[in-house]
Amino acid sequence: MTFEELGLAAPLLRAVAEKGYSQPSPIQVEAIPAVLTGRDVMAAAQTGTGKTAGFVLPILQRLEAAGTVHPHRIRALIITPTRELAAQVGESVDTYGRHLPLRSAVVFGGVKINPQIATLRKGVDILIATPGRLLDLYQQGEINFDGIEVLVLDEADRMLDMGFIHDIRRILKLLPPQRQNLLFSATFAPEIRELARGIMQQPVEVEVSPPNATADRVEQWVYPVDKKQKPALLRELINDRDWQQVLVFSRTKHGANKLAQYLEKAGIDAAAIHGNKSQGARTRALAGFKAGRIRVLVATDIAARGLDIAQLPQVVNVDLPNVPEDYVHRIGRTGRAGAAGLAYSLVSADEIKQLNAIEQLIQRHLTREYVSGFEPDHELPPSAPLRKPRQERGSGPSSRPAGGGKHTARGRGSEGHARPGRRRRRPGNRDRQAQGAGNAG
Repeated sequence: MTFEELGLAAPLLRAVAEKGYSQPSPIQVEAIPAVLTGRDVMAAAQTGTGKTAGFVLPILQRLEAAGTVHPHRIRALIITPTRELAAQVGESVDTYGRHLPLRSAVVFGGVKINPQIATLRKGVDILIATPGRLLDLYQQGEINFDGIEVLVLDEADRMLDMGFIHDIRRILKLLPPQRQNLLFSATFAPEIRELARGIMQQPVEVEVSPPNATADRVEQWVYPVDKKQKPALLRELINDRDWQQVLVFSRTKHGANKLAQYLEKAGIDAAAIHGNKSQGARTRALAGFKAGRIRVLVATDIAARGLDIAQLPQVVNVDLPNVPEDYVHRIGRTGRAGAAGLAYSLVSADEIKQLNAIEQLIQRHLTREYVSGFEPDHELPPSAPLRKPRQERGSGPSSRPAGGGKHTARGRGSEGHARPGRRRRRPGNRDRQAQGAGNAG
């Protein structure tokens, strides 16, 4: 399948080619034709599969084909849960719409509202917004929803997790009833289906990966270690393997700050990104990380949702998330657009419940390996047996170890855990980033 075969117009094909993409990803193959028909669409795809282009490209085509009906009125509204994701979607709209006479704007909180108002007053066709700032602008009389033709709820599951459901329902009441609705989510959880039932008319369902499946190209390991030794182990891994770009996840904002400061004192350029940071600081940290000036970016789950970093080699969980679905989103930051990815979790004995929950969700036991000199005093208990969800018994994903079992440590016992005291094998070329497969993101 090619982008031409999806029915995209010449200006969009030109923009896609200039971006360097030649072949659509599976979610794009399924979603783009469905959106072009004008029907409501529910799409589920794991992170890093190119779903942003899956709705941006057909929306641009539909708006351009229809022509400007209401000058200075918003025609497409894209709602995202985080500032970073809003900015990422905005970049995609600019990239793919560069040869079209459509105007777009991105609005979110944490920055001054007056420049956003000035942009809106000039008129925009496509508005990308976070819920809170969108409502603020509406209440100030700076937004008119009467011309909305398309509504997109991006990362809908995260919006529900972050408590935006009340804001979303308020916004929905303000929109014209006749519109196309597009809902993109990592999963079709019951809460997502309930939301969809309230806004959609016989939607086309698109699902290109098993629910909660981790990216196929991401190899995953667990490194048992005492909690107090986690910063030192992370420093050892970064230096020993010469990692030049690594995204690290911390469960708390305080933990992210503390870890970034520790790495800085160890001579490793690092920065923290979380909800308490100003938008300017978050933007500078992300830009520095992408440009290679910052070697380690330490992020919380909320701040990291929507980060789009091309060819990110590895992700490290210095803390496991309390919500197992967040693990899927975390490791989805690597292995994007067809590239290989590596994910490491530094797990202490007090996190066994979180580890078991993650393994139950993804239906895989994560391979455990020990690093010499960091064997824990408090041994990590064995993983619980995998129990498939009742509704999926007999048809769930394979329970093979993550990474396909290709890189297992020697000396494993019956539980598949490496014996303490044995230096894990050097990863060799698995720490080298594979080339992307040319899918639009």
